Amino acid sequence: MSDIIETRPIAAPQEEAQPTLVRIPAFGAGVKPTIAISIATAVASLILWWLVAKFGLVSHLFLPRPDEVLTQIGVVYRDGYAGASLSEHILASLFRIVVAAAVAIGIGIPVGLLMGLNRWAKGILDTPIEFYWPLPPLSYLPLMIIWLGIGETSKITLLVLAMFAPICLSAQAGVRSLPLERVNAARSLGANRLQLFFSVVLASALPEILTGIRIAFGVGWGTLVAAELIASTRGIGFMIMSASQFLATDVVFVGIGIIAVCAFAFSAAIRILETILVPWKGKL
Repeated sequence: MSDIIETRPIAAPQEEAQPTLVRIPAFGAGVKPTIAISIATAVASLILWWLVAKFGLVSHLFLPRPDEVLTQIGVVYRDGYAGASLSEHILASLFRIVVAAAVAIGIGIPVGLLMGLNRWAKGILDTPIEFYWPLPPLSYLPLMIIWLGIGETSKITLLVLAMFAPICLSAQAGVRSLPLERVNAARSLGANRLQLFFSVVLASALPEILTGIRIAFGVGWGTLVAAELIASTRGIGFMIMSASQFLATDVVFVGIGIIAVCAFAFSAAIRILETILVPWKGKL
């Protein structure tokens, strides 16, 4: 008897599964512009403010209506306040902020870069900067008066101290975050020390530096009221504090609005500068 060989049908080979490609959208892609949302939020806030003031949920002495604040803007623009015109108050504050920012940037960036590049500089300077940076400016305002008097020097120094730390620490962080591979690549291409500093170190730290400057301006505008407490007769901060003493809440709102507009304008200018100087930010 011949051997019976059992045969089984050979299964057809299955097609190799094709990998499924999942497209991950780039960061920020598909995000709708938020301008309309921001405008709607601002309008809703104004309506809520008007309703609260209109129906007396808060005393009129403490919360005037938005239309009354707008009327007061025209009054202050036409008649001035406390013996000075509105433009004189604004120019006095702008002068102090701009001078203080120029000094803070001129000192803070080199010091921050040095701290990022040299461990001795970081070890020596880091402690005093970290010590005074968290302190509110009002805490050392009396020292400014005692040491520097009641003139413009004490006001500008107070603003410089408030704006110096974020600029310096941002510059240091920018250097510290520099990838070592980028430095080695520049050296292998024959870059000297000067080229290495300007083309690699400073260029890599520039985004952090600009962010620090933007933060510093915010801190500076927040410190302005405290700086103009020192025997001032001009300035938006002086106008706010003087009006608060007489419970002129509408004038206080006018001063707050002017500071907000100025701070927004400075922040927007730095953002535009970022797009020009560091167009690669957020794209690498």
